Amino acid sequence: MGETKTVRRTFAISIGVLWLLLLHSLAQAPQAPTLDEVLKKLDATAASFRSLEANFVWDQYQKVVDDHDTQRGTVYYLGTGPNVEMMAEVKDPAQKFVLYKDGKLQVYQPKIDQVMEYSTGGNRGEIESYLVLGFGGSGQDLKKSFDVSSLGEQNVDGIATVELQLLPKSDKLRNNISKILLWIDMSRGISVQQQFFQPQGDYRLAKYSEIKMPAKIGNEVFRLKTNKKTQFISPRG
Repeated sequence: MGETKTVRRTFAISIGVLWLLLLHSLAQAPQAPTLDEVLKKLDATAASFRSLEANFVWDQYQKVVDDHDTQRGTVYYLGTGPNVEMMAEVKDPAQKFVLYKDGKLQVYQPKIDQVMEYSTGGNRGEIESYLVLGFGGSGQDLKKSFDVSSLGEQNVDGIATVELQLLPKSDKLRNNISKILLWIDMSRGISVQQQFFQPQGDYRLAKYSEIKMPAKIGNEVFRLKTNKKTQFISPRG
C-alpha cells in the first residue's frame, strides 16, 4: 500500500514538473511581431535604403485563359522617393529590359530592337509608390495609401516573414489593384515575396532571392544598350 502511494506521489510530482516546464517554454517563446513593429521596421529600412540587387521569378496569371507566364531575371534599385531608379533584366524565356528612371518607364526588347516608352505624367507618385513596395518604401507611406493588416507569420523558402495585406483606399487604385500581399523579412525590413491581385482575378506573384542590400551598382546598369537602328515607340491612350 505504501508503495502504491509513493508511485502516485512520484507520478503527480512528475506531471507538475512537466506543466511547469511547459508554462516556462510558452513564456519564453518569442511573440509574433505586431503590425506596428513591422511598419516601424519598414520605416527604419527606408531611412537607410540606398540600393538593392536581387534575382526574381515573376508569375503572371491570367484567369480568363487559365495561363501562367513565368519570367526570371535580376532587378536593381538605386535611390528612394522621387529619385528612385529601377532596372529589371528579364533573362528567361526571352531577354527584355524594364527601366524606370526620371518619371519614364521604358521596355526594351533586343530581339526586335524596339523600345516602348510610357510617361507616368500625373501618376508618377503613385507608380513610384508601387515600385518601392517592400523595397525601401516606408511603413508610414503604406498607411497613407492602404488599409494595412497583418496576416501573421509565414515561412517563405526557409525565411521567417510576416505577411501583410494591403487594401487600396482610393477607388482609382482599386480599379487596377484589388489587393496586395507582402511577405516581409523582419531581419532586413524588405519583402521577399509579393502578390498583386486585379479585380478580374488576374494576379502577379513575385519571388525574390539572392538579395544584396546595399548593392554595388554602377550607373551604367540604368541605361538601355540601344543603337542607332533601335525603334522608339510611345503609345497613346
